[in-house]
Amino acid sequence: MRAPATDRGRLLLVLAAVAAVGAFTATVPLLRDWFDLRVYHGAIGTWVHHGGRLYDYRVPGTAYGFTYPPFAAVVMLPMALFDLRTAIAVGLLLNLAALAVVVRLLTGRAWRRHGWYGCALGACALALFEPLRDTFSFGQVNLLLLALVLVDAWLLATGRERRAGVGIGLAAAVKLTPALFIGLLLIARRWRAAAVATVVALAATGFAAVVAPDASRFYWTDALWDTSRVGRLDYVSNQSLQGILARLGEPDRAVWAVAVVLTLGVWAVRGRRAVVAGDWAAAFALTGLTACLVSPITWVHHLVWLLPSFAVLVRTGHLRIAGALYAVLCTSVVWLWFDDASGIDGFLGSNTYTWITLGLLLWLPVGQPRAARPIRDRRATAIDPAPSAAAPRMAQVSSQPGPSSCAATAAAATGTASGPGRGLARSASSEPTGSTRPAAPNPQSSSRRASS
Repeated sequence: MRAPATDRGRLLLVLAAVAAVGAFTATVPLLRDWFDLRVYHGAIGTWVHHGGRLYDYRVPGTAYGFTYPPFAAVVMLPMALFDLRTAIAVGLLLNLAALAVVVRLLTGRAWRRHGWYGCALGACALALFEPLRDTFSFGQVNLLLLALVLVDAWLLATGRERRAGVGIGLAAAVKLTPALFIGLLLIARRWRAAAVATVVALAATGFAAVVAPDASRFYWTDALWDTSRVGRLDYVSNQSLQGILARLGEPDRAVWAVAVVLTLGVWAVRGRRAVVAGDWAAAFALTGLTACLVSPITWVHHLVWLLPSFAVLVRTGHLRIAGALYAVLCTSVVWLWFDDASGIDGFLGSNTYTWITLGLLLWLPVGQPRAARPIRDRRATAIDPAPSAAAPRMAQVSSQPGPSSCAATAAAATGTASGPGRGLARSASSEPTGSTRPAAPNPQSSSRRASS
């Protein structure tokens, strides 16, 4: 199929794509009815207006309540001023703004080359991405945290290291998983940024302890260690290493700990290699992949942390691989094993997204072959490897997205052809769940309203 040659043809194709995406999102993956945002809103309202304990709240008819650190509740305190509908509208706008920041940071100004046509197809493809669909319909916070972390990646890649660390620190205080990015700063020997991130995370946590001492005491001594508050480990939406083991019926935490240590070892080696090459985009992408794998629970919507990996694939010219993997992550294929994940097919199919995450961790390109680097467009600015003494200021320019595949277009939309980083050449070596409805046997089913 050839791309339309006229503006009218392009407009008709875009309208057809919008209609198809709208029909798909309205019928195939049922909306999650803002489950997580209902948890946030209900817990904050009960805490502020009725004197209830933050972590005792349960959404009526369910066993699910607030599971984030107390600082997250402090940040969400403005919710107490709104009714639920207003809170949903504000949450939607915040997620849209965060997505715009993420796409801008991952693509730089490369998106301008594709014009309205490419951007429209890219938006359609992003709307198909299951982790993004669930993030919006659950009212989740992961896009906001990803945006905070990528701001620090951009600061490091563009030589503004003195300002880096705040975003990672805030994200780690809201949710524990992004704390792994502090580890990246340590293996990269960016001591100042690591110190800033650590101090910010500790200061935010300390501030929450002053504002909510009882909630802080309960969270750090009790709620943090109770994984049953979040959901079942063997639930098919849990696309982490622990999820694989739980679905295999392996309850031994020692086995999981060994898998986590091995995964962290691979990440440390590959992450350090990326940093030495000045490839901050790959370093942050690898860290996001690793965080999803080692977390005890990684619901499908947490996999928005894979978006930087697709940007790296596109930047390095692996468009077909990026398009194929992205397409799989649009299919909701893991839900085929919702009722029964036994057997070889269950082992392979129910863990599909985990296999993709693990494969990207092992194979994601780090750095770029010098011979393949065309001259860099100096007008583009995004997260990309900074030049070093051993590597000229060159990068592979991502290709024009083709209209025949929404998945490939989305990969192009999250790709990057970014500008030269400044200052790094001198140091190149250096889930809450819940529903207002009665609890279902499995509240995260793709065929039932659910959240994580």
